[in-house]
Amino acid sequence: MKLLILIFIGIVLFLIAKSYKTEKFANIKLDIKEKFEGDLMQHEAGLLVALMAKVAKADGQVCELEAQLLKHTLDDISRHFENQDEIREKLKKIYDDEKKSFDNTIQICKNLYTLTRHNYQKRVKIMEYLLNLAFIDKEFSNTELMITEDIANTLEIKRADFERLINAFEMFYKQQKENAALSLEKAYEILEASKDDDVNILKKKYRNLVKKHHPDIIAGQGASQNIIDEATAKLQEINEAYELIKKHKGI
Repeated sequence: MKLLILIFIGIVLFLIAKSYKTEKFANIKLDIKEKFEGDLMQHEAGLLVALMAKVAKADGQVCELEAQLLKHTLDDISRHFENQDEIREKLKKIYDDEKKSFDNTIQICKNLYTLTRHNYQKRVKIMEYLLNLAFIDKEFSNTELMITEDIANTLEIKRADFERLINAFEMFYKQQKENAALSLEKAYEILEASKDDDVNILKKKYRNLVKKHHPDIIAGQGASQNIIDEATAKLQEINEAYELIKKHKGI
């Protein structure tokens, strides 16, 4: 099964101030595409998608990033089959069906273990992929922990490797949260404002700073080009800070 080996090599971090995502595999050139017409629940691709459904079901809701991850996964997997449109539809049906119940989770894991029993690193990558999905909404619930623990145990993932992966995701999102907090604090500082200021005060401070630093006004005062360039950069900084604060406050 070369397909999943390629797919799991592609798990990468992507910070678009969103989180992880799968890499697109358009750059991977396969000499031969697989022609598969059997039961995808007996294929690594189908079993992966089925486990994705179980993890997605754990928190009871599908956020935008989960939906994006699913879309990329279905696209990436199906692209490596000759009958890719048919495969994608079947994988989507597997996802929809398997999301209805946890009852057969262990059996799915056992089937996947049978196909990957001689490739421990592949199973670790599968686990990383599923934890990626669990963490993608920046929360890791007790239910998600329990379902991923069950999967890890059945796939015979070493506890140390399972905990290492969880710690890596937790550190990633903790750092992301801290960076966002620091950015917001800096935005208020640039706007010479306080987080307790109401909307009208924020708008007033923003407008005053724009008038003070607008390059056209500075140019009209006979300033040198260096001063005008500094004012242009400052105005951009003010605009970016104001937009961040507006987004944070839902203005």
